[in-house]
Amino acid sequence: MNLNLTDTHTHLYSEEFEGDRDEMMQRALHAGVKRFFVPAIDSTYTSKMVALEAQYPENVFLMMGLHPCYVKPETFEVEMAHVEKELFSRKYYAVGEIGIDLYWDKSTLEFQKKAFKQQIQWAKQLGLGINIHCRDAFDEVFEVLESEYDDKLYGIFHCFTGDFAQAQRAINLNMKLGIGGVATFKNGKIDQFLREIDLENIVLETDSPYLAPVPKRGKRNESAYTLLVANKLAEIYGCSVEEIANVTTANSKTIFGI
Repeated sequence: MNLNLTDTHTHLYSEEFEGDRDEMMQRALHAGVKRFFVPAIDSTYTSKMVALEAQYPENVFLMMGLHPCYVKPETFEVEMAHVEKELFSRKYYAVGEIGIDLYWDKSTLEFQKKAFKQQIQWAKQLGLGINIHCRDAFDEVFEVLESEYDDKLYGIFHCFTGDFAQAQRAINLNMKLGIGGVATFKNGKIDQFLREIDLENIVLETDSPYLAPVPKRGKRNESAYTLLVANKLAEIYGCSVEEIANVTTANSKTIFGI
């Protein structure tokens, strides 16, 4: 089976892959994952990201952004300046991962909103999509998105875990839903309404090394497991895994432009 899968969100530079990164990449390629889109976290990972891109120029594509968990008052100006410099000096395929996370730290909310809004504006200026991180912060994320909404706003709602109404709201704001391991969890809930969402609005992701799908749940996730997510979606949508691969990869091309 020669699949054409795209992992739209994978932290290939993670320390968790230090011991077997090349083997992990080969397993993913063997599983039919042809394209890997890599989100940024903060400035400390940029050189690792660029090295991966150089090693796998046909397969690895980079995003740039400041992850909301790394938005800190004491480093805010330096980190945002790094994102701006990178975005405007070389090719990136999206601005991400950006957004709001109130699970770990509510005290930085105002800084997170400021960073999110500014990075959305840079994305629109550059004609790029955004890749959204949202944890315990749907209301806050939608508030910023709606304040920035126009025909230049588009992207992916990474690791979507909301309900059907929130899914529709995201889609109405020109977002694709990033679907990964959570779709395979018994308590994940999104599998209960996914079939009501047109497949044209879905992209696949792993968020590796996090959130491994069943039957690998609890273990280190890796991009090869994009295939497990695709198999689950084929079951939900009642179609072939080839169709899931082809449609979701086509959807990813509309976001990343490649």
